[in-house]
Parts: sequence; C-alpha cells; structure tokens
Amino acid sequence: QVQLVESGGGSVETGDSLRLSCAASGGTFSNYVMGWFRQGPGKEREFVAAINRGGEATYYVNSVKGRFTILRDNAKNTVTLRMFGLTPEDTAVYYCAAYGRAYADYDVPKEWIEYDYWGQGTQVTVSS
Repeated sequence: QVQLVESGGGSVETGDSLRLSCAASGGTFSNYVMGWFRQGPGKEREFVAAINRGGEATYYVNSVKGRFTILRDNAKNTVTLRMFGLTPEDTAVYYCAAYGRAYADYDVPKEWIEYDYWGQGTQVTVSS
C-alpha cells in the first residue's frame, strides 16, 4: 500500500510559476510509474504528466507541453511537477498518482482509472 501526499499548491496570477511535490511512503517507490492529474471546476479528471519508473521517459498533455516539467527522485521517494506560465485554464485540484503493475518500460498509462494509488490533491488557482 502506497501513501501519497501532495504539497505546493496555492493561488497565483497568470504567468506565475508553482512547484508541486508528492511524497510517497509505504512501498518501493522505484516500482511505480508516477503521474499527475488534475480536475478543474465542472470538468473530468484529466492526465497532466507522467514519468516512467527510471525517470528516463516523460509524457505530457498537449496543453502543458513546454510549460510543465515532471521529475522524480527515487532516492527521496518524491515526484515533482514544475509549472511555468500558468493560466486560469490551469486552475484545478492536482493529484499525484502511482501505477504499480506491469507496463512497457518507456511508456506510461495516461488514463486516471488505470492508476492504483492517489493523493488527496492540492488546489492550484490561477487568476487573470
């Protein structure tokens, strides 16, 4: 059983940056593909970014490519989402998620329903 705790959300203005962190405990962190998802007001939960077990491969939803960066530190059991150039469309609750079953080494699942463990979420609000 993996426990995930997000931190780093907040209220910012358009163009600002934030760094979200997710600390994992209770499992072997390097065994898990890690992802970030978000759910905006009145919207479905959507894939934002994910990183494979070794950290060599990263994937992003088109709307954040070039603005967000996902990183992991397997020694510290953490995954980070660096967000730059934030816009009001990025306003959402951001969730960290872990996937622990077999998957291609350099690919990641991108559907929220595939992930096994979830954090409680952290709110990001971007004002115009």
